[in-house]
Amino acid sequence: MSLRQHSGRFTNARTTNFYYSFIFLPPEKREAIEAVYAFARRSDDVADSNLPAEEARRQLEICRRNLDRCYQAEGPPAPELTPELAALARAVHRFQIPREHFEELLRGIEMDLSPQRYRTFDELSLYCYRVASTIGLISIEIFGYRNLLTRKYAANLGMALQLVNILRDLQSDARRQRVYLPEEDLDRFGVAPESFLAGKPAGRFSELMEFEFARARSYFALARKTLPAEDRRSMVIAEIMGAVYWRLLARIRRRNYDVFGERVRLPRPLKLWIALSVFCGRSGYKP
Repeated sequence: MSLRQHSGRFTNARTTNFYYSFIFLPPEKREAIEAVYAFARRSDDVADSNLPAEEARRQLEICRRNLDRCYQAEGPPAPELTPELAALARAVHRFQIPREHFEELLRGIEMDLSPQRYRTFDELSLYCYRVASTIGLISIEIFGYRNLLTRKYAANLGMALQLVNILRDLQSDARRQRVYLPEEDLDRFGVAPESFLAGKPAGRFSELMEFEFARARSYFALARKTLPAEDRRSMVIAEIMGAVYWRLLARIRRRNYDVFGERVRLPRPLKLWIALSVFCGRSGYKP
């Protein structure tokens, strides 16, 4: 079974917001990025599987051992590696991906193994960096870049995307006993996080969401500001991701921040149109 057959469910069905950017990659880079996202998704599934904390930590340790095997593999992948891990092994060696980014990713996933509350945005930003900015930093090694400032771009864009996820998923996260919005923000606007579960937010909820919208928009602006001109073309895949999420954030706002009930989504034709537009040189988002 090829990696494309094995991981198609991952990239096609489970992360459709990214799928329409991957299709523009050449085969070698597409295999690598799909392998990275498959590892990240399957590791994240451990935190979302409602396993007892001890068992979840054991499963994450297996993920770490699998990562060991990928970084130790030289030449042809060992026959005992799954197609996904064999592809990941090829990727980390071919593109010289620093292991520290994967380690930080797993530390971020571990933060979700117990109910989390974040007092300040500084605390939340560490989580966002670990679970999202690290993916951006891994991805740019595959895409290729010349200017070291592109690393800041990747980290900022990852923050922006994760903040959009947090706003979109307030209710589903609450069902997992996770409230990511900082307590200092909730207190400022008098919003009880318990109301997210019921889908009937109390307090000045709209003002809270407008505040969080502005914060997410600021990270989109930072990403745009820190993308060097010489790397703009090589980052077109990341820019497609940014454009899709920017549209998603705008749709959340147009719904007056009603993120309860039906999940906020973009139609597939719109995502494809966004991808084609950005790939052809049109600006994807203007925060």
